[in-house]
Amino acid sequence: MVLTLFDKAGAGVLKATDTFGDFAVLAGRTFAAIFKRPFDGKNLLNQFQSVGVNSIPVVALTSLAVSMVFAVQLAYGFKQFQAEGLASQVEGLAIMRELAPVITGLMLSGRIGSAMAAELGTMQVTEQIDALECLATDPIHYLFVPRLLASMVMVPILTVVSIYIGFWGGYLILVGVEGQSAFVYGNEFYKLLAFRDLRIALYKAFVFGMIIALVGCWKGYRTQGGAEGVGNAPTSSVVTSSLWILISDFFLTKLLLV
Repeated sequence: MVLTLFDKAGAGVLKATDTFGDFAVLAGRTFAAIFKRPFDGKNLLNQFQSVGVNSIPVVALTSLAVSMVFAVQLAYGFKQFQAEGLASQVEGLAIMRELAPVITGLMLSGRIGSAMAAELGTMQVTEQIDALECLATDPIHYLFVPRLLASMVMVPILTVVSIYIGFWGGYLILVGVEGQSAFVYGNEFYKLLAFRDLRIALYKAFVFGMIIALVGCWKGYRTQGGAEGVGNAPTSSVVTSSLWILISDFFLTKLLLV
């Protein structure tokens, strides 16, 4: 009984080590391939369109909804202590440091990461990636690099969009519903913020962009099992990247706030 448990634990550790090693090797090959030539500019622009421009509506709507809900909670909570004026300050701090980068990262892991996993998974099971290799085309350079670069650039930009939308979400509740002064809200929203807070949000978004692209491409590239495997790859990509985003958010917050 004890030996069986040790066997299972050992097998689990070996499998986890093998999986992490495989991801680390592919990630290393992707970063190394960024500097290889020739570079397909049209492919990169298509990824900017897919990752960035097409994601603006979902990021905007999500940021508006979350910021409005957060403003309602803050207004209700601070009203218990007759400190309603603090709601806009906390709203600004929360949106800038946490809500905007994390919500943007999670939404894009669902929209973009899953799409990358499904697309590359389909190419893998239909042997299109094997065909690329037969044509002497490095699939890491051709498929991974444009998606990684687009994610590293566009996720921080979308985070700035999310911050801007979050400001107006709080405005609608705290000014439009709770009756705060628009002038006071505008000043209080930025009262606790400094340039360092924007820098922290952009650092987080940059890391989240890397996680989304690398996990999505990795899950797609390692797809096996035909149609069932293609169906599982996006789900696995979203779960994995979302977990890594939340875990890395904790460590980044601890590191960047020191």
